[in-house]
Amino acid sequence: MKEAAEKYRQATEELLTLAQSISTTGLDRRDEDGWSPRQVIHHLADSEAQSYARLRRLIAEPGTMIQGYDESIWAENSTLGYKSEPIESALEVFAAVRKASYELILRLTTTDLERFGEHSESGRYSINDWLTNYINHPIDHANQMRKQLRG
Repeated sequence: MKEAAEKYRQATEELLTLAQSISTTGLDRRDEDGWSPRQVIHHLADSEAQSYARLRRLIAEPGTMIQGYDESIWAENSTLGYKSEPIESALEVFAAVRKASYELILRLTTTDLERFGEHSESGRYSINDWLTNYINHPIDHANQMRKQLRG
């Protein structure tokens, strides 16, 4: 578990370091996928807040329903402000929930990895699935933002 926790921590740091280095003009640069770094950062905050709750539900309530959501709709919703709001609060949310989940991952056992629930979009969803997804999620988006910034 320590190795997985360390990968999770490193992914968090990689994303935060990149996000904090983006210029104001770079935040709104778009690529062919359509999302700007600003939108990606807001998405990451909301996604990680969801992941925080999902992990805890999988631990405390095995067999629970894990609700999916349409991230594209969230990214376009003007009230949520993905296209316009500053990123500082989003980065604080991202950092805080990742830190709390990292501390929890350190307490997991290999047996815990087998606990599962039912994801509304993808079916059976285990803590091991969660861990793999959320180690990779910020790395995938960091790579997306690097590509956007290269233009």
